[in-house]
Amino acid sequence: MKPDPGLAGWLQLSLTPGIGASTLRSLLAKFGLPEAVLARGPGELTQFLGAAALDALRSQAVQEAVQRGLDWASAEQHFILTLADDAYPKALLETPDPPAVLYAHGRVQLLQHPAIAVVGSRNATAQGMANAEQFAQALSAAGLTIVSGLALGIDAAAHRGGLGGPSSTVAVLGTGIDVVYPQRNAELAAEIARRGLLLSEFPLGTAAVAHNFPRRNRLISGLARGCLVVEAAVASGSLITARLAADQGREVFAIPGSIHSPLSKGCHLLIKSGAKLVDSADDVLAELSGFRPSGRASTAEPRAASQPATGLLAVMGHDPVDVDVLCERAGLSAEQVASQLLRLELEGRVTALPGGLYQRLEKP
Repeated sequence: MKPDPGLAGWLQLSLTPGIGASTLRSLLAKFGLPEAVLARGPGELTQFLGAAALDALRSQAVQEAVQRGLDWASAEQHFILTLADDAYPKALLETPDPPAVLYAHGRVQLLQHPAIAVVGSRNATAQGMANAEQFAQALSAAGLTIVSGLALGIDAAAHRGGLGGPSSTVAVLGTGIDVVYPQRNAELAAEIARRGLLLSEFPLGTAAVAHNFPRRNRLISGLARGCLVVEAAVASGSLITARLAADQGREVFAIPGSIHSPLSKGCHLLIKSGAKLVDSADDVLAELSGFRPSGRASTAEPRAASQPATGLLAVMGHDPVDVDVLCERAGLSAEQVASQLLRLELEGRVTALPGGLYQRLEKP
């Protein structure tokens, strides 16, 4: 992709304090491309810019920031996309607040692929992360690039699933593209940069600031044809993303869970509000035009189909349960239950949850 010869102008406007996205678009609508905006005198710009922004526009600090951006973009697989670029994601142009400038690292062509957002809790259960990875891999295999936010939990699992299929994954960051957050996902971020795409609207060096993460959620939903919520509490960023997706005219999907789990309540709320309940990747594909169900078994098909549940597992059910209840159901002592739970954990068939609860894991 050829670099935009006017990139310095785009950067100068976008990096000037006091020129927000809305103001920048207003300037472009009034005067044309950035070079035309920058050719105007202060008198013509005062209807859009305050005194502080006018002073900062041609300041040394902004010029140095522009040069840092240009230097960054000169590296291999580094891109800065503007609203004028053919490579700018068309899906974002359909949204009400597209960023004027996007920083991208990796396979920038993924921005032109059909995509689906997969999001959920940072404090996900083992089953939730397994579901996210399995759904994402199946959807990637079906031709949908997986978009998520590089957070711990469901996001990270979704990215791993996307990387496991041919359509890969896009991680939308709430920091500058040169800042890895959270650090625990540094290795995953490096792998996405090699095989997928890292994307950010924030200037280089932008640290993790709480209010930037809800803002980036509109890009996660905006890039995608639909949004799948795997696990989410009622008050969570994932529900913000889902609501943004609905406002943007995207499909919203949710995986149901236990009525006793706080991480299922957000999904159940979405389903009550009109989101489509899904229990397999094929349910998602059936709702998206141009994609057909694969004919594979449900991603959430119980492991019991190939490995029958016996002993403690047979009486465990599918909801979180504590040791006392298991003792009563199985007619075993606490020591016997603890021994069997340890064995089932080592086999990957049971996971320990906060509060002394245990839950059966189901894998195909």
